[in-house]
Amino acid sequence: MIKQIDLMFRTMVAELQQRAFDDDWADDFPPSGRFVPVTVDGRRYWYFDQPDGEGGQKRRYVGPADDPLIAERVETFKGEKSDYKARRKFVSTLTREAGLIAADRFTGDVIQGLAKAGLFRLRGILVGTVAFQCYSAYLGIRLPSAAILTGDADLAQDFAISAEVADSLPPTLDLLKQIDPTFRPVPHISGSPRSHAFRNQTGYRVEFLTTNRGAEEYSDTPANMSALGGASAEPLRFMDFLIRDPVRSILLHGAGISVVIPDPCRYAVHKLIIAGRRQNDAGGQAKRDKDLRQAGMLFDALPVTGHGPSLADALEEAWDRGPAWKLAIAEAAEIMHKEYWDTVNRMVGVLDR
Repeated sequence: MIKQIDLMFRTMVAELQQRAFDDDWADDFPPSGRFVPVTVDGRRYWYFDQPDGEGGQKRRYVGPADDPLIAERVETFKGEKSDYKARRKFVSTLTREAGLIAADRFTGDVIQGLAKAGLFRLRGILVGTVAFQCYSAYLGIRLPSAAILTGDADLAQDFAISAEVADSLPPTLDLLKQIDPTFRPVPHISGSPRSHAFRNQTGYRVEFLTTNRGAEEYSDTPANMSALGGASAEPLRFMDFLIRDPVRSILLHGAGISVVIPDPCRYAVHKLIIAGRRQNDAGGQAKRDKDLRQAGMLFDALPVTGHGPSLADALEEAWDRGPAWKLAIAEAAEIMHKEYWDTVNRMVGVLDR
């Protein structure tokens, strides 16, 4: 049974997360500018107008007006003094004393570069194993290092949101080359000139994903994403379920990186679905094993951390989406690792009656 870390360390995580968000906010929105509400398709958003030094204004997207954290920061807007050194000490304490695992240095540098460029402000979401690492801090639990090893970084953005924000990252390839000049676009299997992935000479891969629009004409080609600095994104089935209602967390690297990740309940259920649909070749089996282990750990941890009802709701929502979803969940539950088999099958069994 997974146990939570001490309350003192959980409080430290919450403080670090707030300070990291505050620091990003201060960098992005200096006192010389002002916040402007804009209504788009009946929903209210905040934008930030800042003098461009040439007599005009530069406008940048901030986020939905109904996001409580953004609304609070707009209300109390002022310049914030960075406390970088104090945050580094927090990260050191959480990794050395609380036993939480930091991101590897290169992954941390990649995510930090994209975060500073505005990826999460533009409602990008960190997904995949790097997001799974963040659940250690978000839930206040220790995760075994074997479950979080990765050689890539996966980022997602909803297709409609990418067009809706009317803002963009700087050129994504340029951002990545600032971290490692050997990054190159990866040709898409369809032959499309657009690329949704970038890889360096060591094989480290940065990949952008998006929601599947449903039409067959879009299924095998990368989607053009206007907010991703020239990068496209691979449309994937079930991605809409994963990235709905994401949460804010912290990636333990440097002084802490404020990130946006999928809700852990949705991540756990999504991993079940994906595991149940993996191919039976060697590559598929290895990925399935990792999917099942991550899902099992979260099914074990979420009830302990007070998220049991939300996990049940997410599982029921997926179960009710149709036969293909039910089949994938049921098949993954049957082959779940033995240490998590009872927990997972107990919850799935309730839906299958």
